[in-house]
Amino acid sequence: MVVMYNIMGRQVGSHYLALGILTSLFAGIGYASSGGAKKVTGSTPPINASSKD
Repeated sequence: MVVMYNIMGRQVGSHYLALGILTSLFAGIGYASSGGAKKVTGSTPPINASSKD
């Protein structure tokens, strides 16, 4: 038996709410554990100045 909720004027089943919560939970975990952007190294050569000019 499905419990129906009235959300924004529409009848929504409890199973749809549960699927939406689980989907957003796992998507959030996947996004958080994906890591940040990789830094590109070597795009400019290092500056090795020997004089104070």
